[in-house]
Amino acid sequence: MRSMQNVVVVGGGAAGVAAVESLRREGYGDSLVLLGEEPALPYDRPPLSKQVLTGAWDDERTRLREEGHYADLDVRLLHGRACALDAERRLVRLDDGSDLAFDGLVIATGVQPRRLPEGHRLAGVHVLRSHPDLVELRTAFRACRRVVIVGAGFLGMEVAASARGMGLDVTVVDPLPQPMIRQVGPEVAAAVAGLHRDRGVDVRTGAGVGGLQGEDGQVTAVALSDGTVLPADCVLVAIGAVPAVEWLSGSGLPLGDGVECDEYCRAAPGIYAAGDVASWINPRYGRRMRLEHRMNATEQGAAAAHNLLHGDVKPFSPLPYFWTDQYEVKIQAHGILPEGSEVTVEEGSVDGGKFVAVYRTDGEITGVLGWNAPTLILPYRKRLLEQQAAQR
Repeated sequence: MRSMQNVVVVGGGAAGVAAVESLRREGYGDSLVLLGEEPALPYDRPPLSKQVLTGAWDDERTRLREEGHYADLDVRLLHGRACALDAERRLVRLDDGSDLAFDGLVIATGVQPRRLPEGHRLAGVHVLRSHPDLVELRTAFRACRRVVIVGAGFLGMEVAASARGMGLDVTVVDPLPQPMIRQVGPEVAAAVAGLHRDRGVDVRTGAGVGGLQGEDGQVTAVALSDGTVLPADCVLVAIGAVPAVEWLSGSGLPLGDGVECDEYCRAAPGIYAAGDVASWINPRYGRRMRLEHRMNATEQGAAAAHNLLHGDVKPFSPLPYFWTDQYEVKIQAHGILPEGSEVTVEEGSVDGGKFVAVYRTDGEITGVLGWNAPTLILPYRKRLLEQQAAQR
């Protein structure tokens, strides 16, 4: 076990909470600070676009842990924003001008939503990442009728389902040919499009956004690149996210698509990264990847803490896993679903509303996806793991 007296975890999300819990569980007993930008207790983000947005859950239900849990672990919860890192002097500079000294550091600052080049100053234009974003969007949904969602990825389609459940008129716009096509491929993406169209969502693919229109400071319409103008009382921009690494500029850490780490989640001596912000070499695939998946945040937070505490003893080599809930449909995937994969439905049927799809590249299984098939998919996951083990 490394000799450390001050460990700082920057980022109060799932990865940060997993890191502090892992440190205490594995025997670290000295000063431990969890720095979060928001004043709220650390919370889970996936429900924001679904249960919390619709009002099925109250905000408090998203808390990862209650306040007493952190006190029991002797974790100091600190509210503030990290604005700079001096890796050589071992200091995190906060936006109030103060410094946090550390012997060990875990960076878990997550991502920030991408924005359109113009139009975000108009009232009624929203992004969704944080609780404050959620409060604003939920208030807007309760007061509007016509919603345009720019972006047909996971977040855009989850919010589309929630908005339809709230009785709103919903249009989804994306320049790609199908919703979620980059995540699940064209075959399953077509099923996603059908799911939403069957429930009254106007899915507009193949056209980008030319600009947002407004009157008296309020958004009134979304102009598309094909000349179409879509009236809107409210617009959600859901065009992806970028790693929150601006504060690390000048730190000397390797930055690319996130904080670049090795297979142990290490970016520099005594400095590790985890969760959405971390780009690391996954030994399972022998290549660098960055995952914005909820389970990965927890697993990588624990892995980064383990290697920080014990030395680089355990490469982080997960089998990626993600899920999304839309209406009554749960989509789950294990492994990777590369663009251009051969996709075959091996159990159930798309029309039947329950199926397992297998993704192959050069004849080898790379991933499996279940549509309302949480039990059916498990043998395929096992098969994928066995195949990968045999190839090592």
